[in-house]
Amino acid sequence: MFKWIKDKFSNDTKENSVEEVKEKIEESVLVEEENVSEELSQNHEAISEEPNLDKKFFENKESNEEEKIIENESLDKKAQGEDQKFEEESEEVEKELPLLERLKRGLLKTRNEMGVKINTILGSYVKIEDDLLEDLEDILISADVGMTTTMTLIDNLRDTIIKNKINDPSLVKTLLKEEVKKLMDKNINSELSNKSPLIILVIGVNGVGKTTTIGKLSARLKAEGKKVLIAAADTFRAAAIDQLKTWGDRAVVEVIAHSEGADPAAVIFDGISAAKSRNSDVLICDTAGRLHNKANLMKELEKINKVIDREYPEAARENILVLDATTGQNAISQAKTFKEVCNPTGIALTKLDGTAKGGVVIALQSELKIPIKLVGVGEKIEDLQDFNMDSFIDAIFD
Repeated sequence: MFKWIKDKFSNDTKENSVEEVKEKIEESVLVEEENVSEELSQNHEAISEEPNLDKKFFENKESNEEEKIIENESLDKKAQGEDQKFEEESEEVEKELPLLERLKRGLLKTRNEMGVKINTILGSYVKIEDDLLEDLEDILISADVGMTTTMTLIDNLRDTIIKNKINDPSLVKTLLKEEVKKLMDKNINSELSNKSPLIILVIGVNGVGKTTTIGKLSARLKAEGKKVLIAAADTFRAAAIDQLKTWGDRAVVEVIAHSEGADPAAVIFDGISAAKSRNSDVLICDTAGRLHNKANLMKELEKINKVIDREYPEAARENILVLDATTGQNAISQAKTFKEVCNPTGIALTKLDGTAKGGVVIALQSELKIPIKLVGVGEKIEDLQDFNMDSFIDAIFD
């Protein structure tokens, strides 16, 4: 009996134990399922948040890029401001340069062709020989001093060397400069008339820089406090009137003009009438440059001169012939032709900064005896300078 009870109790205990184990296992499974379910739910929430994270990432990226763009734009503006400031400072420095330094800068090509080469030649000789003089002759011709003027210079230089018994090559350049000054004639008046009222008749073929010279000259005269007026009498060339008006706007100078093809003398007449009524100090008159038909050119200039003599006899006169330095000996040919047609009182030589043949200045004044009054050595208004013989010679030889 006791054994049965014991066995029964043991079996019941086992059965209960098994049931408890089963219950525990079931509870454990449920708990595990709940944990798994909760974990899956959290993962799902995390996954659903990923697009928001990407959105934030791209928003941050775009924001950074915008900041970089703004920063770059700021740097660019700063750089542009510094560049502009540098340019303005450079222009101010250029304006403060002495005229001789500006002239030297503008005549750099000619100085390299003449001055530098002459120094090299003189440095290669220990005494003055015929070969040295022949080398100098070649240099002067290559700089467009001209055959006639060059031969005269070399002959005079040789005579001076023999007369003074000079044998030191280092003294030759100083002697050459003195001979150039003698040929160009120190007594020739190279100053533009300062009288008022003044009529400046500008002549020259097309393309030499007449319009630019008139614009720069009018701006300079106005800056000096003079009342300036321009008469656009080149009615033959297309766009000549418009170009003058553009320069007139820049210089704040009034331009008297008719339509293209109008009578040039009629434009001059109206220009004189306007100059009188406005009490102008200077009237600058542009003219056509039809050099290919000398007869028509002469007839036109004669008619213009008659109008000026009749309508404004009390005005001082300047007939300025504009020549392009880059054309070299052709400029001398043009000067000879215009000297036959009219009576140039002076020459404005343009584009000297663009040529190594600035020696044509020496030939023009020495051969034709027409004073060089203005020289253009750059594009700026202040680069149209009054001609000074000593400064010019120093600029191309030193």
